[in-house]
Amino acid sequence: LSLSLLIPSPSLSPPLSPLSLSSLPSPSISPTLSLPFPSLSLSPWESLQRQKRNWVWNQFFVLEEYTGTDPLYVGKLHSDVDKGDGNVKYVLTGEGASSIFTIDENTGDIHATKRLDREEQGYYTLRAQAVDRETNIPVEDESEFIVKVQDINDNEPKFPDGPYTAGVPEMSPLGTTVVQVAATDADDPTYGHSARVVYSIIHGQPYFSVEPKTGIVRTALPNMDRETRDEYVLVIQAKDMMGQLGGLSGTTSVTVTLTDVNDNPPQLYQYSVLESVPVASVVARLKAADPDIGSNAEMDYRIVDGDGPGLFNITTDEETQEGVIILQRPLDYETKSTFSLRIEATNRNIDPQFLTFGPFSDMTVIKVNVEDVNEPPVFTNPVIKMTVSEAARVGTTIGTVSAHDPDSASSAIRYSIDRNTDLERYFNVDAMSGVISTAKPLDREVNSVHNITIFAMESQDPSQVGRGIAVITVMDINDNAPVFAIEYETRMCENASPGQVIQTISAVDKDEPPSGHRFYFSLALPAGSNHNFTLRDNKDNTASVLTKRGGFRRREQALYQLPVLIVDSGSPALSSTNTLSVRVCDCDGDGVPQACGAVAYTLPAGLSTGALLAILGCIFTLLVLVLLIVTMRRRRKEPLILDDERDVRENIVRYDDEGGGEEDTEAFDMVTLRNLNIMRDPKVRRDVTPETPTFFSYPSSSASRAAYKVLPDNMLFREFIWDRLKEADVDPTAPPYDSLQTYAFEGTGSVAESLSSLESLSSDSEQSYDYLSNWGPRFKKLADLYGTMEGSGVFS
Repeated sequence: LSLSLLIPSPSLSPPLSPLSLSSLPSPSISPTLSLPFPSLSLSPWESLQRQKRNWVWNQFFVLEEYTGTDPLYVGKLHSDVDKGDGNVKYVLTGEGASSIFTIDENTGDIHATKRLDREEQGYYTLRAQAVDRETNIPVEDESEFIVKVQDINDNEPKFPDGPYTAGVPEMSPLGTTVVQVAATDADDPTYGHSARVVYSIIHGQPYFSVEPKTGIVRTALPNMDRETRDEYVLVIQAKDMMGQLGGLSGTTSVTVTLTDVNDNPPQLYQYSVLESVPVASVVARLKAADPDIGSNAEMDYRIVDGDGPGLFNITTDEETQEGVIILQRPLDYETKSTFSLRIEATNRNIDPQFLTFGPFSDMTVIKVNVEDVNEPPVFTNPVIKMTVSEAARVGTTIGTVSAHDPDSASSAIRYSIDRNTDLERYFNVDAMSGVISTAKPLDREVNSVHNITIFAMESQDPSQVGRGIAVITVMDINDNAPVFAIEYETRMCENASPGQVIQTISAVDKDEPPSGHRFYFSLALPAGSNHNFTLRDNKDNTASVLTKRGGFRRREQALYQLPVLIVDSGSPALSSTNTLSVRVCDCDGDGVPQACGAVAYTLPAGLSTGALLAILGCIFTLLVLVLLIVTMRRRRKEPLILDDERDVRENIVRYDDEGGGEEDTEAFDMVTLRNLNIMRDPKVRRDVTPETPTFFSYPSSSASRAAYKVLPDNMLFREFIWDRLKEADVDPTAPPYDSLQTYAFEGTGSVAESLSSLESLSSDSEQSYDYLSNWGPRFKKLADLYGTMEGSGVFS
C-alpha cells in the first residue's frame, strides 16, 4: 500500500483518520502512535476497492546529553489491529536501530540506549513496520519517521580567529574603530538562546570598549600618546544565553598597538668637536631627539650660518637619521683654528593637524676646533715643467724644485727622486738645494717627455714626505738623417718610353724641427751622369724617378741600382744615400708586370720555375737513395763457412704453449745443451780465434761434471756458463757470436733433479722415477709414464 506521511504541528489536534496519534503538549514527553491495520481476511473485490491507510504522527524528540542510568524513553508505536493477543510484532530499522534505539516488539515502546550529542548528529531517520508474528508477513507497508535530538546549552562560545592584533594611530579621537571580533557557538541557534552571544570587555578599560552585539572594539579615550604607552592588551568575553545567568562564555585577547604620528618636534643639543681630518671625511655626527618613530622621525639637516662658508656640508644618514658633517676643503691650523656652525634640524614629514603642537624644527651650534698636526712638506709648485736639450751633457742643470714645512716649527727639507718614475736613472736631484740635473745622455727619439716624482722629506721626521711632479721635456736637435719612407720595390716594363715616371719616393726623419721637415732629393755621384734614369725633386718632400731612354731588355740587364741622396733642412743639415732597386719586367698589354729578373734560358711552354725545381729535387733524392743502397750492399759480410745445408740451430724455435713434449724438439737435438752429463768432444774452430777472456781453465767433461757436484750454487752456474762459452768458441760448426745461445740449466737444488722430457731422449739416462708415485695425485700421470716402464723408451 502507498502510505503518505503527515507531520502536523504539535500545537494542533491530530486529524480525523483511522490512525490516531496521542501527543502531549510538552516536547519532552514522547507521543503515543496508534497504527490501525486492516483485516487480513478480505475478498479480492474488497482488496481492490480498499481505501489507502496513512501513517500520521509527529516528530519524536529526545534530549541530548542524557546522563541517566536507565534507557531514555522516546515514544510508542501502536496499531489498532493489535488486540493485545501478541499476534503483531513491531520492527524498527534505520539509523541507529538496535545500536542506539531499541523497540519492544510486543508493546512498540522505543528507548534510546546511548548518550546522544546534537552537535554530532541532530536527527535520526528510522523506519517502522508491523508484521505478523508467526508468518513475518507485513500487515502494513514500511514507512519512515524522524527522531530529533533536542538541544541543550552544552557548548561555550569560541573565537576561531583569536587572538587578535590591531593598530590604531595615536591621538585618535574617541570611538575610533580598532578591530572587530567574532565568536561562534556550536549549539542550536533555532532553539532557545543557547547560541545567542553578547560581547563584553574584561581587561582594557577605560582605554577601549566593545559593542555587545557586533564585537567592534573602539577607543574609549581620546588623544592616547604613543610616546607614553604604545601597546595595550585587551581581554574580550563572549557569553551565550544573551549574557544571562547560567550562560557559557569564552574569551580572547586583542593586542592593540598605537602607531606613531608626527606630534613631537625635534630637539638638538650642542656639540664640541676636536678633529683633524682630510677632505671628504666625517667631522662630526649629531642627532635630533624625536620621540616619534618611522617616517615621522625622519630629519633634514642644513647649515644655517657659520664662519666657514664652503668648508663644511651636512647630510642625513637615512638609517640612523643623524646629521653627518663632512669637510669640503682642507683645514689649516695655522690659518684658522676654530669654526662655529649653526645647524637646523626639521621634520621631513609634518602632519598639518598637529601644527599646534609647535614648530617641528630646532637649531643648535656646532663648534669645530682644528687640531694642529705634523703635516708633510708642501711644494711651492706641485707640478713644475722643465726643458732640456737632448744634446745636454751629463751633469747639466735642468731646474730647481722647492718645498717648505707648513708647520709652525719649520723643519729642514731633503729631496730625492722616486726611482719608480725614473727607472733608467736619467736625472739626479741635489738633496739639499733641490737642483735637478742630467745623469745620462738623453735621446728625444727614445723618450721625449719624462714625468718624475720628487720626494720632499722632513729632516726631523722622515715619515713626513711630500710629493711633487717634475715634467721634463727633451728638446730636439738635428741628429738623424732622412731615409726612404718605405722599402721601395720598383718595377719597370721593357717597353717603357723615355721620360716615363716609374716611381715616386718620399722620406722620413725622426727629428721634429719646429718649422717642419723639408727634404731635398738628387742622384748621388757617379749616378748623376747615368743615361738610364733621372730624378726630379717635386718640392713637396717627394721626388719622381723617370726613364731617360727606352728599349730596356731583361736579357741585357734585369736590375738597376740607383743611389738617391736625401738632404734635410736642419742646422747642420744631415744627408743619407739610399739605394733604389729598379727591376726590368716583361709586361702585358696593360703595362702590368708579368715576369721580372734575369733570363737564363727559355723554359718550355707551360713549365714554370717552381715545377723545374721540383723535378730537380726528385732526381737528386733518387740518386741519394741509389748510392745508399749500393753502399749498404758492399758493406754486407759474407758467411765465414759456406755449408750446403744451413745449420738448423740458426732457427729460433718459439715455445708459447705448455704441451707438446718431445714433439717440440724434432727440429734439432736440444739434449746436448740441456744435459750436463753429455758434452761433445771439443773441436777446434780454425777460421777464428775466440777473443772472449776466460778466468777459468776449461776442464774435461768428467771433470766438469764432478766439479758441479761440489761447487756452491753461484760458482756452479758460473762454471756452467763458461763451459757453454767454450763449446761455442771451439766448435767450427757453431753459429757466429751474435746468434742466440740457450742455457737451460735447472741447477742441483731439486731433489728430483731435472724433470724435462727432453732429457729422457738421452740414451745413457739411468734415472729412476719410482718416487713419483709418492708425490700425490698431481704427479700420478708422470708416475704412470715413467715409474712402471723400466728399460723401455717413453714412446715405445
